Amino acid sequence: MTTVDISTAALVSADKLIQLALAEDLEDRGDLTSRATVPTWATAAVNLVARENGVLSGSVLIERVYAALCALQKVPADTVLVTSCVSDGAHVEAGTVVATVTGPVSLLLTGERVALNFVIHLSGIASMTAEFVRRTEGSRAVILDTRKTLPGFRLLHKYAVRCGGGSNHRIGLFDGMLIKDNHLAARGSDSVADAVATARSWLKEERLDLPVEVEVDTLEQLRDALAEQPEIVLLDNMKPAALRAAVTLRDDVSPQTLLEASGGVNLETVGCIAGTGVDRISVGALTHSASALDFGYDWQW
Repeated sequence: MTTVDISTAALVSADKLIQLALAEDLEDRGDLTSRATVPTWATAAVNLVARENGVLSGSVLIERVYAALCALQKVPADTVLVTSCVSDGAHVEAGTVVATVTGPVSLLLTGERVALNFVIHLSGIASMTAEFVRRTEGSRAVILDTRKTLPGFRLLHKYAVRCGGGSNHRIGLFDGMLIKDNHLAARGSDSVADAVATARSWLKEERLDLPVEVEVDTLEQLRDALAEQPEIVLLDNMKPAALRAAVTLRDDVSPQTLLEASGGVNLETVGCIAGTGVDRISVGALTHSASALDFGYDWQW
């Protein structure tokens, strides 16, 4: 798997979360245990080691955790040195050293849990995404994330999805248009085509060049939507037989429209869903249900 670059916006978001995480741990008193028991002159090196197989994500943040901690302690940022051995997006096996951290023992201990929390959480998302991608190999379907993310973590979650080989859906409500069933209900009209046309007209007036996506629950709604040739139609909770029929209908009426399957997607069903011929599969579980991937510190005294 190729390595993945993290965006500037995601790094800004990460720095805010790092500050919050350190504040939660330290408040005004700092690391009481390390202050009481660790000699100020003691230095060491630790290896950050994978405890299980998976895909790495978040290692790019380790250096930023310790830089922020050094700033809080009013010592130079290079007091702690972080050497990366494996890049985010790479597959790792249990026992792989992904980074080495060197510096005062007290600082290494104080930052240990914060650094590990980011790596194990984001690597869990990347690893689950990679498994979804693996189970759709040979199909045309792209695995997408959703907005089901922890507050403040959205950009990092989406970065982790890319590390696992997935793709990103819209970032938020501000950068994409998705007409859902409640939007239709609020309009007091069942016409999906009319909602798409209205959305297109509004985007034109606002001078926004964005695709229009609309959610449908039935083949009848899909046929109505395709009359306006939306860029994307989300097929919500449709069974495989209905998905295959939807692909056939799309191919006949509006071949350029992308079809996205959503709802009821898990590792057991995603292969069958991908086999129906849909173009996209959005999976909320990537970010709201991924298990942590275990990493730990191995100390080199």
